[in-house]
Amino acid sequence: MSYEAYLSGDPLIVTAAVTGGVHGKEANPNIPETAEEIGHAAAAVEEAGAAVVHLHARKPNGERTFSTERFQEIDDAVREHTENIIIQHSTGGTGAPDEDRHLPLRTDPPPEMASLDMGPLNRYDHLTSENTRGLVDSLHDEMEERGIKPELEVFNDGHRNEVFGLLERRDLADPVYATLIFGPGTLTPPTPRNFLTAIEGLPDGALFNTLGFGKHQLPFSSMGIVFGGHVRVGLEDNVYYRRGELAESNAQLVRRVVRLAGELEREVASPAQAREILEL
Repeated sequence: MSYEAYLSGDPLIVTAAVTGGVHGKEANPNIPETAEEIGHAAAAVEEAGAAVVHLHARKPNGERTFSTERFQEIDDAVREHTENIIIQHSTGGTGAPDEDRHLPLRTDPPPEMASLDMGPLNRYDHLTSENTRGLVDSLHDEMEERGIKPELEVFNDGHRNEVFGLLERRDLADPVYATLIFGPGTLTPPTPRNFLTAIEGLPDGALFNTLGFGKHQLPFSSMGIVFGGHVRVGLEDNVYYRRGELAESNAQLVRRVVRLAGELEREVASPAQAREILEL
């Protein structure tokens, strides 16, 4: 993917990360947490232009869970309320046993996509997500067995090395799809130079998704659109619409990036077009 892909008019895939598993209604009361709330949020982002919905599951008290049953409840609600949106489960997590990280892959039917973190990163003040190569390989293998396309989550430059390592160890189906993540801590520092370095350092033929945390969501979405990538927005990554103003909904954030793509004359992919692009 490149500026040439933008000039050629390749459609833009918008992913909406509607809930996450870190902050909840204490950060923004509009974050959906129950299965029913997430189902309605998925319908709204689909109507707004998202082709993919990225899902986490929560316990009744709002805490994150990897439970297959909770993911099943959410998927059932999403399918009830949406037309054709692509379901993508998160397998990322902090401090969770490796076996629990597989549970989101075991719904019936399985999700069409699932996240696959490419290596270790720090979370909060006292927790680290280890994401050992052994875990990455075992998650990939179960995704392959169940027909789930991995979304490779690249939080920093070292994780790009791990993408090449995974390609040496495993035969990933084309096209490789990587989400480049920019923000604080162990994430790639959010600068335009680092963005260009990241997209230029991906394997040949790989597609990329662009994720900027917090205030970086809008400018990095803009760069993702112009440089022929795809974009992820949503309340998981950014609870604000603008400085000091909480976002009203996930759909509000999706509508903004769709308007931006329109101004830049980039078509927004429908779920059907996204399936063709990703070869789901």
